[in-house]
Amino acid sequence: MRWSKYYVPTLKEAPADAEVISHKLLIRAGMIRKLTAGVYSYLPMGLRAITKVADIVREEMNRAGAQEVLLPAVQPADLWMESGRWEHYGKELLRFKDRHDRDCCLGPTHEEVITDLIRGEVRSYRQLPFTLYQIQTKFRDEIRPRFGLMRGREFMMKDAYSFDRDNVGADASYQAMYDAYVRIFTRMGLKFRSVEADSGSIGGKFSREFMVLAETGEDVIAYCAHCSWSANIERAPVVLRERSAVAEPVASMAEVATPGQHTIEDVSTFLRVRPEALIKTLLYVADGKPVAALVRGDRELNVVKLKNLLDAGVLEMASPEQVRAWTGAPVGFAGPVGLAAETRIVADQELAHGQDWIAGANKADAHVLHVSLTRDVPQAVYADLRGITEQDVCPTCGGAVRLARGIEVGHIFK
Repeated sequence: MRWSKYYVPTLKEAPADAEVISHKLLIRAGMIRKLTAGVYSYLPMGLRAITKVADIVREEMNRAGAQEVLLPAVQPADLWMESGRWEHYGKELLRFKDRHDRDCCLGPTHEEVITDLIRGEVRSYRQLPFTLYQIQTKFRDEIRPRFGLMRGREFMMKDAYSFDRDNVGADASYQAMYDAYVRIFTRMGLKFRSVEADSGSIGGKFSREFMVLAETGEDVIAYCAHCSWSANIERAPVVLRERSAVAEPVASMAEVATPGQHTIEDVSTFLRVRPEALIKTLLYVADGKPVAALVRGDRELNVVKLKNLLDAGVLEMASPEQVRAWTGAPVGFAGPVGLAAETRIVADQELAHGQDWIAGANKADAHVLHVSLTRDVPQAVYADLRGITEQDVCPTCGGAVRLARGIEVGHIFK
């Protein structure tokens, strides 16, 4: 075809909503066009590029012994209810009813469908093992679609599923997929790293993500500067350095006025203390029940770790109305002492190594000094709840931790 006949509608300027360089270039080069939030049309040049990617994926999956299928995009709700993921998957699952008033969804993934297919076909272990895969459009109703194709709602994905006789076979299938992914990303010339990851709603004993290292990446990975350990920050365990037990007595709690001081930064400046002297109390609703998560004032709560600890299907931040109902105060003044009796309290393990804390007073414009969790909040449960930092140590060898940004391009699960 002559170039003059080719449909390549280039642009001199990138649209205002294009934030990252990849999104800007794809739009300006005439490869994609936005239809609505997180949904894009692939124009001829864009389709040629993604077809080349699919060809590499297909070749390496076939080389690994997998067989290609194509499964339905529309899935009945009863399969998802049987697996327990109809509610667990959350609002990313796009649900609808057909004309017969039957609940359905657009497939974000196909574990339920492929398992339903195979359980009706396989009659003997002699038919195992085998791996089936597909390259198909998926839909996930992301709350904040952004960065063009990087965080879209509709996208093309290769998903594969292995069926094995036993754990030994499952290990072999897992390794075969790992090796195939390494070959795929190596052929594409990507700078990538394989990291430990959280299995999320897919489940399984363990999983690994393949991350392309890029400053525009939404994910953060932690890795060791001295050994081969690496993990998604959602998964990375925090190992506390050796500390002596705190035995000094703590003074009785004392309330102090903090008018209009809502944030950790506000309170620490107002009281002239460092942020690490404060307890940050974050209120959530876990499967309909109130939960207070406590971390040190200068730390960030790892919501994935919290959700896994609670084994929660749905975990959401409490609304301002719920905060007031559980604490008696507006947002910004919650503390662990005197919360509503039904509120479950979980604290980051780091808080067990200190005794004299400052926290919200569960009263407007007030905080309390000299909080001792062991004395004043004996019902608190301690666990690893915060994100790892470069001041922490490698959980494998004790070496220095480094952080980098990455884009998830693959994920394998056992």
